[in-house]
Amino acid sequence: MKFLSLKLVLFTFCFSFSQNTVKVTSGFIEQIEDIDSKYVTKRNVAVWLPDNYSSVKKYDVLYLQDGQMLFDAEATWNKQAWEIDQTMTELVLKQKINDVIVVGIWNGGASRHIDYFPQKPFESLTAAQQKELFQSIRPNGTQVFSGTKLNSNNYLKFIVTELKPIIDRKYSVNTTYQHTFIGGSSMGAMLSLYAICEYPKVFGGAICMSTHWPGIFTLNNNPIPQAFFSYLKSHLPNNKNHKIYFDYGTKTLDELYQTLQPQVDIIMKSKKFDSLHWKTIKFEGDDHSEESWKNRLHFPLEFILTKKNNDH
Repeated sequence: MKFLSLKLVLFTFCFSFSQNTVKVTSGFIEQIEDIDSKYVTKRNVAVWLPDNYSSVKKYDVLYLQDGQMLFDAEATWNKQAWEIDQTMTELVLKQKINDVIVVGIWNGGASRHIDYFPQKPFESLTAAQQKELFQSIRPNGTQVFSGTKLNSNNYLKFIVTELKPIIDRKYSVNTTYQHTFIGGSSMGAMLSLYAICEYPKVFGGAICMSTHWPGIFTLNNNPIPQAFFSYLKSHLPNNKNHKIYFDYGTKTLDELYQTLQPQVDIIMKSKKFDSLHWKTIKFEGDDHSEESWKNRLHFPLEFILTKKNNDH
């Protein structure tokens, strides 16, 4: 396994690439540690490169949320991970997807919910609705929101104006939207859909696994889904050159999505997204976990990164 250790200053950001304790079974990880951002709290970014990574090739880039949950199950809080390095390697070897690198952005811990929650749909709600929602609690009794102000607009600025220039300069990648993708699960899926809507000239595809349409943990008197649906009706990207993938299970938290995802599908149809540019899959019996997302990960990767339809 190869690792790079160096220090450099890019723009106004100081950071280092270094070896980390995340283990992968194929390819190798270069970790950018403690990126100091104008927009979000400091966080690590794990960049996965395939074994045959070469500067003479140009690679697609997939930006993924919850980066600490992507590679090594032994390093995660619940001992589960997407193990995306294995799936990526298999799909590339079978020539089902383009050559690609993965940029796993660690979440901010306590700031995760306010970083990932799509800001414009939330701010379309009344002040009273927003105030009530900020009092929401999780099933374990803790607060859903760790602050009183959402930060997803700034989080997207971090990715687009700070992180992406680092990746584009450091690695041999295609920098156009046709080769730049974003994804995540649960709230990370919500953020990724928001990203492609807000920055359609930056991202050409979004992977949204178990999209957490409720935003909180109940559907009772919850105005969030409809606010987001209204936003989508006027903000979805071009249906001819952008791809969006949705999926959901039927157990645990995913059970909440069974009445919500079909409403999104109706919107996608009304916006004339065809089968080459939009897919929704229901996975009967799957729950809301990294294990489920790992097992079905090849579906979104093949759809978004497929060689046949990736170039426009």
